[in-house]
Amino acid sequence: MNKVKFTTTKQAAALIPDGASIGTVGFMMTGTPEELLMEMEQRFLAEGKPRGLTVMWASGPGDGGTVRGLNHLCHEGLLKRTVGGHYGLFPKIAPLVNENKVEAYNFPQGVLVTMFRDMAAGKPGVVTHVGLETFVDPDYEGGKLNKAAKEDLVEKIHLDGKQYLFYKSQKIDVAVLRGTEADEDGNIGISREALRLENLSVAMAARNAGGLVIVQVERLVKRGTLDPRQVVIPGTLVDVVALVSDKKNHMQTAGTDFNIEFISQAGIYKEKFQPSEHDIRKVIGRRAVLEMNRSMRVLNFGIGIPEKVASQLKEENVESAFISTVEPGIYGGAAQGGLNFGSTIGPHAIIDHPYQFDFYDGGGVDITFLGMAECNPDGSLNVSKFGPKIPGCGGYIDISQNAKQCVFCGTFTAGGLKVKTDGGKLEILQEGREKKFLKSIEQITFNGKYESGKGKKITLVTERAVFQVRPEGLTLTEIAPGIDLKRDILDLMEFEPVVSPDLKTMEAVIFTPEPLGLKERFGF
Repeated sequence: MNKVKFTTTKQAAALIPDGASIGTVGFMMTGTPEELLMEMEQRFLAEGKPRGLTVMWASGPGDGGTVRGLNHLCHEGLLKRTVGGHYGLFPKIAPLVNENKVEAYNFPQGVLVTMFRDMAAGKPGVVTHVGLETFVDPDYEGGKLNKAAKEDLVEKIHLDGKQYLFYKSQKIDVAVLRGTEADEDGNIGISREALRLENLSVAMAARNAGGLVIVQVERLVKRGTLDPRQVVIPGTLVDVVALVSDKKNHMQTAGTDFNIEFISQAGIYKEKFQPSEHDIRKVIGRRAVLEMNRSMRVLNFGIGIPEKVASQLKEENVESAFISTVEPGIYGGAAQGGLNFGSTIGPHAIIDHPYQFDFYDGGGVDITFLGMAECNPDGSLNVSKFGPKIPGCGGYIDISQNAKQCVFCGTFTAGGLKVKTDGGKLEILQEGREKKFLKSIEQITFNGKYESGKGKKITLVTERAVFQVRPEGLTLTEIAPGIDLKRDILDLMEFEPVVSPDLKTMEAVIFTPEPLGLKERFGF
């Protein structure tokens, strides 16, 4: 007899008991079991159940708005504890964290996807160098986001004379997952999913702990019709298959119902590419791309301004010489941004999320381009917590600590900054209200002193200044043409950086719409 139950998402949500520990998935809304989360919320609002849940996730199941994803679970009483990578993609969680109505922990994304896999194997936790000398290090905050988080879930240990962090495994009572289809035996296929994610690891972690595995799907198929190579979760690990009632709750990404080019290279695709306007974000991306050289093979791009680096490579037709990667498991193709971030047009390969971070943590990325928010005199950065706002670290710590070279991209000030680029120079029309170069920062997401001590090159690129993070401190190496060093840079910093004795002027071509000539620069 077949043990798998086939239900509605409402019936499946009713199976989750009070006090359960939930493991779930989703990179933004890609792979997020949206309708199951909706039904959990509706049940809580109607019945007051389930209560006191612990919820664990690796990335950030949400779209940055206040409606979808884990926003559904952000109710006082429903949540007891959260252990996650991103928090900012479901902003309804922030008041609960700030008011100590939930025990909140923030750990690196790669650590969490690895932890799911190690939990499946019955291991006591994850031993890794990732997170040392950042806010997740117990010598700092131990990943605790508030006073309600009292239990120590990470500790520092020594092995072979080296320091590591030990992140303690958590128990999963219920896995809340998603696939495209299920056959009559409960085998879960992902024929229309843009990512594989950590579905298998979470399912195994729950099953091996004696827990319940619930999977949301959009259709049911006959036994024997699934390609076994496309089965992401074997039916023997599945207890409940929940069929969605509305396909709008099973979109391929946060911004797209379905696009075949997110999962296929079949035939020859022609992406509609238009160079972006020559604005401040593009200026930063154009200077950042000059940190590359032809020997760099594997690239990683964060969301936001770093996407402009990828665009510049495409604009000058050199992107095919490099392999771009995205942390949920994608290699190659044209990386997407905005609500489709995490997907690519025409990917070369899509692997499981945990394996991607094995590659990253081992140093597989030649150069990464990430965003920046606050910076202190050591070149340490905070991108994870700003007063009541809690973006979380996501994969930032894993990637920045392990890439061979780091380029952090962002505007020099924030809040209303307006500039003009004309004739190969930069003019500040309106200065930003908020300084970003501060004497002290709220959290250390990237430790400049610690990382520069490893001897790798670390660059901060803004529209008007370029800095190197060196053991002696943040060092100003370039300024934009048309910019006054004292008025436009030093007077707007809470500390005085080291000024390089061979301070250079940024290339004038950066501030024009003209091509950078990347083929010639890279020697192609």
